[in-house]
Amino acid sequence: MIMSDHDSSSSASHTDGEMEEEMEEEMEEEMEGDGGTNEKLDPSSSLYSFSSSLRAVIRIKQKYQAMKKRRQEMVLALGGAGALRGAPARTSPKIFTFDGPSNSLIPPPSVPQKKKRRRRKRVLFPNRRQRRAVPRQEPSRAKYCLYLLCTIVFLQVYNAIENLDDHVLRYDLEGLEKTLRREVFGQQGAVEGLLSHLKDYLSTYIHNKPLVVSLHGPTGVGKSHLGRLLAGHFRSVVGETLVLQYYVLHHCPLEADALQCAHNISALVSVMVEQAEEEEKIPLFIFDEAEHLHIEILDALQQLVASTQSNEYQNAIYLFLSNLGHAHITKHLLHNSTSISMAMTASGRHSNLVKELTPVLRNTLKKLHPLWWEVAILPLGLLEKSHVMECFLDEMTREGFYPDHTNIERLAGEIEYYPTVGGREFSQTGCKQVVAKVNLL
Repeated sequence: MIMSDHDSSSSASHTDGEMEEEMEEEMEEEMEGDGGTNEKLDPSSSLYSFSSSLRAVIRIKQKYQAMKKRRQEMVLALGGAGALRGAPARTSPKIFTFDGPSNSLIPPPSVPQKKKRRRRKRVLFPNRRQRRAVPRQEPSRAKYCLYLLCTIVFLQVYNAIENLDDHVLRYDLEGLEKTLRREVFGQQGAVEGLLSHLKDYLSTYIHNKPLVVSLHGPTGVGKSHLGRLLAGHFRSVVGETLVLQYYVLHHCPLEADALQCAHNISALVSVMVEQAEEEEKIPLFIFDEAEHLHIEILDALQQLVASTQSNEYQNAIYLFLSNLGHAHITKHLLHNSTSISMAMTASGRHSNLVKELTPVLRNTLKKLHPLWWEVAILPLGLLEKSHVMECFLDEMTREGFYPDHTNIERLAGEIEYYPTVGGREFSQTGCKQVVAKVNLL
């Protein structure tokens, strides 16, 4: 309950009046007692009456001091309760005088708040009246083990990222991409697919199986040219001894020598993968004209690419170049050229080609040998007349001829083409006759 200034002043004045009345009553009682005593006493006892009067005065003074002290305590108590409850302190009436500011107008100082005392770290235990320190908790060792584990994981991840960058930089895949885009015509989708396989595989050194890719396409679409560019690039980054370019019709033309050829290939691949393991590099094996591979060679290659081989055999790249399934590719392109949008990018057209032709080609190849189940198939499409003209321009520039556009169109017109489908002319032989015709100039 909050008290106002008027209520507090009235209560204080009321208390003072009551105390004064009590004092007067007690003094009268004392006087009456003394008078009665004096009346009863005779004159001979004046000394006794004087002493009793003195004692009464002393008692009155003591009671007055006690009541005054009690009144001060009550005033302080009322003032403290008002301060705790938010009531303003009692002040005297403000009267204007010329004496200057009175002390009553100065607000009372604020009550200082007690400071919080800190707990002592040492406590007293009742046992044997000895002062003992609070038992100190030892830091858990598991926290330091967790810190160590986090540090090890961070270093492993950082090392893996560094190794990833080192491998990508070692094989210079950006330079390979620029070379293939500049030198290969009309097969940008297949080039992007091949580079995607290489980037995923070469980003690390440890693998659980080798990378096996097979490029399929009709004659003259650039399979062998792509293989030569790839072999030349890898010779420059991993060395001559870690690249094998195997032409079947040149290295093993006779079927009677197939068993010996298979043995030679297995021995050569074993030596190369062991050397690559020592140098921490990945070798490249290119088999051109793979449609002429004999059964014995295919069996040997299947054992080499199997996942049951040791570690060094898992870190290798096998590239097969063949025209197996070229009839399916040609038929698909000629029959679906009108449905293929010209606004679609080369990678988009090739992704559709891979999506539609991969199941057909795999069903055709699995009838020939189980090795083709282990490969990633990339079909190469037919070349258009514009691509053939680019082949002529590149070959004439390389041979030192002036790249006359009229002459290039005349030479490109001498190439045989399929009937025009959807406004597109596809070459029957691709760029295979370009070199021969340029040499006749």
